[in-house]
Amino acid sequence: MEPLSDPLNDRVVKNSTIPPHRPLDHNLLFPDKSKIPDTKILREHLKKEGKLHKSDLIQIIESASSIFRSEPNLLWLRDPIIIVGDIHGQFYDLLKMFEIGGSPKVTKYLFLGDYVDRGVFSTEVIILLYSLKVRYPDKIYMLRGNHESRNMTSYFNFRSECITKYDLDAYDRIMESFDLLPLSSLINEKFIALHGGISPRLAAIEDIGDINRFREPPKDGIFCDILWSDPINDDYGRLSSQFQPNQARGCSFVFGHEAVTKFLDRTDLISIIRGHEAQLDGFKMHRWNGSNEFPSVITVFSAPNYCDTYNNKAAIIKLDDDVINIQQFNFTNHPFMLPNFMNVFAWSVPFLVEKVMAIFMALLEKKSVNGKAEADEQYEKRCEELEKQIREKHKAILKDKVKSIGKMMKLYKKVREEHEFLLDSQATIFSGQMSKHVFFEDNLAFECDEENFMKAKAVDESLEKSFNSYI
Repeated sequence: MEPLSDPLNDRVVKNSTIPPHRPLDHNLLFPDKSKIPDTKILREHLKKEGKLHKSDLIQIIESASSIFRSEPNLLWLRDPIIIVGDIHGQFYDLLKMFEIGGSPKVTKYLFLGDYVDRGVFSTEVIILLYSLKVRYPDKIYMLRGNHESRNMTSYFNFRSECITKYDLDAYDRIMESFDLLPLSSLINEKFIALHGGISPRLAAIEDIGDINRFREPPKDGIFCDILWSDPINDDYGRLSSQFQPNQARGCSFVFGHEAVTKFLDRTDLISIIRGHEAQLDGFKMHRWNGSNEFPSVITVFSAPNYCDTYNNKAAIIKLDDDVINIQQFNFTNHPFMLPNFMNVFAWSVPFLVEKVMAIFMALLEKKSVNGKAEADEQYEKRCEELEKQIREKHKAILKDKVKSIGKMMKLYKKVREEHEFLLDSQATIFSGQMSKHVFFEDNLAFECDEENFMKAKAVDESLEKSFNSYI
């Protein structure tokens, strides 16, 4: 884990950790020729923005995939257990979550999906979670979310992140591993945990076991609904029918109190625990049976300050002896990344060209003004007649050059401005990192209140709806 060298000790931001110069050594990652990764060393390496050798990355993916393949569609788990909602590539918040929840060496975790996209450290999230799964297969359990698909990761930013940090083959192998993830979990035979929600085609728990999960999620059916459906946003769960088309997502359904009650009665369960939706407090208790009753649906979201915009809290659920405790936490600062994982040299080219052209134009303008006097002084006696002939010609040429460079400067300035606008737009649409000025004029501070949160959520939901229209 040798860091980048700094022989002159002239780094501008000295309190920033120097990233590792080379990928993590194979013998450090897999000590004693073991196939079990050292997750402590790996965590610290990834925390410093380090990478792995391609062969080591593939080994971790294949080892985790073999475990996922052996697991059923529906996991049967017992508490004590910690249930984690969406992470969305927020690696440094994932590290904070483990600090709060406890070491996976002794603590059991169930992740509800959506590990990638939106955030810019999705590969680090996958590498760490897969390594923990390999090291502690009976402590780490992972379900599939709607973003664990080829369509979603291509539309948003995980695919480009993989190609930037590794290559297309690494992305394809991770996608193949996503096809192996289980879809749901039954905890204490009382709680069902999944990413999205229930389906009108889900009559019994056994129906989940009949799903062919080893593929790209379809656009409809039980498989789709488990990943995409939502509870109705109503304090009483009121809906004119049990299920209605999910207009916000552009696919699947929304379900209400009646559908949930009938499902829980049929299956003899207490509650549905799911992720899939950002929450201002990191969680939401859908108490459709009354404020004194156990919530029939619980939503948990574990990505604080989602998209670096929402300023929301994150939460995890601690389930022990059928008792639910909510643990909230705030965001952790992370290294800055340019939009679309652009390097600083490519990002700075438009600015550099504009400045060079400005210098060139200034020199030509000076020459065009002073050239006549200098030339007259130098050649006045020797070649007055000759200079008269060429003076006007050179003057016209210089004048044309100045005009051309002026036009070019305007063009480059416009290109740079459009370049900046496109970067910001792409960050909004594809990465989900919505700039504050998307919602507020004059760059007003983004405060953590429900009104601003709902504005951000509305824009975010429109992006996913656009995706479903796109496919």
